[in-house]
Amino acid sequence: MTNTAPDSGQPHPDHDRGLEFDLKTMLSRRKAMGFGLAGVATAALAACAPSTTANSAATSSSSTASASDAAQAAASLSSSSSSASTSANASGTTRAIAECGVETPDETEGPYPADGSNGPNVLEESGIVREDIRGSFGGGDAGVQEGVPLTLTLTILDNANGCTPYKGAAVYAWHCNKDGKYSMYDAGFQDDNFLRGVQEADENGQVTFTTIFPGAYKGRWPHIHFEVFDSLNNLGSTGQILKVSQVAMTDASCRAVYETSGYESSAQNFPSTTLKSDNVFGDDGGVYQLAATSGDPTSGYQASLNVTL
Repeated sequence: MTNTAPDSGQPHPDHDRGLEFDLKTMLSRRKAMGFGLAGVATAALAACAPSTTANSAATSSSSTASASDAAQAAASLSSSSSSASTSANASGTTRAIAECGVETPDETEGPYPADGSNGPNVLEESGIVREDIRGSFGGGDAGVQEGVPLTLTLTILDNANGCTPYKGAAVYAWHCNKDGKYSMYDAGFQDDNFLRGVQEADENGQVTFTTIFPGAYKGRWPHIHFEVFDSLNNLGSTGQILKVSQVAMTDASCRAVYETSGYESSAQNFPSTTLKSDNVFGDDGGVYQLAATSGDPTSGYQASLNVTL
């Protein structure tokens, strides 16, 4: 298969891969998600709501405190409630739902996985296990990719065992650069493998990648791909992939990043696709894959997502 670099004003090739592919993708997704937005809100509130025991303890403590202490406690409680309310946005909902055991949707790996399923296989290269994925290893001329710093943390949860951390899982993450180009596929970058890497989940089920904020290209909402394997020993083995999905970046962070120097092409492409019109996240607006995000373009961003298997 010949891979060509997409024009900055055109969608990446192969994102529209025909009716058969679309039907297969649609049938593989959301089988366990038969409830609507009301159910989502209920699950999120249930996950975030304080327990009756905790409220009783707080009431008992307040009854023995002085008037001054009671006032301070009330102010603290009000502040905590305000903070909790602020975090109960789409990102917070995503995390609460994941913690309650809803499986993260399966998605297409896309046309540029470099996992051996569509051309090159970076998973066979010894340098692929790394935390900092900004540059290429073992050759390449592109150098370290520039862009707004991003730290991505994925927490892998085992739904079959009560959403416990999946220690030892191997997570492969990859995404485009600030101009929407993919290493190993796009013209001029076939010999590079930047913005691709694997990490092993720690005892908390977490993996962290040091990278840059991905760019936007026409036809897709800004995103990061990932695959989860049961272990590093089975990295790339047929039948050992536990999850293939994508992380959706938040609207606010995209708008802020694409106003900065170096993301000019992304600023032009970003308005052409919304979360609802995206061919991956569009059916639910990405609620199950929207990263909890903090930071700013100057100091960088931190994005996190719970991934329930």
